[in-house]
Formats: sequence, C-alpha cells, structure tokens
Amino acid sequence: MRIALILTTALAVSACGARTGLTPVEGSSLPPAAYGEQERADPEQLLEMEALAAPERSVELRRRSEEREDDPFDLPPE
Repeated sequence: MRIALILTTALAVSACGARTGLTPVEGSSLPPAAYGEQERADPEQLLEMEALAAPERSVELRRRSEEREDDPFDLPPE
C-alpha cells in the first residue's frame, strides 16, 4: 500500500515539470494561414482568446435579498 502511495505521489510530482515554449509535435506543422491572411499565426497567437470567446462579467452581484420577478417559463412539471 505504501509503495503504491509513494509511486502515485512521485508520478504526480513529476507531472509538474518545467513549462517550455509551445512547438508542434515532430512530423507535423502549424495549421495553415486563415483565409485572407498573409502569414500563419504562431502558437501564442493561436492561444489568444477573442473578446466574444471569453467575455468579461457584466452583471453586478446582488447585495441583499430581493423579491424575484415572475418567470413565465418557470412551469410546474407535467
């Protein structure tokens, strides 16, 4: 039991290795340039999210209890 625990811990710690720059796997290349673009994007540009893909939170949290408005789609089960 102890050996399994030690091996599991060692495996988990070894998975936390140093991070390096992103490169394509050997034998493959980056995706082709997008339609209309002159050059291919590098790995860092491919990982950037557009504003629509990860929008910022735009609602304020409620500070106190408030009565809920009537929801016409909150129907009882049939």
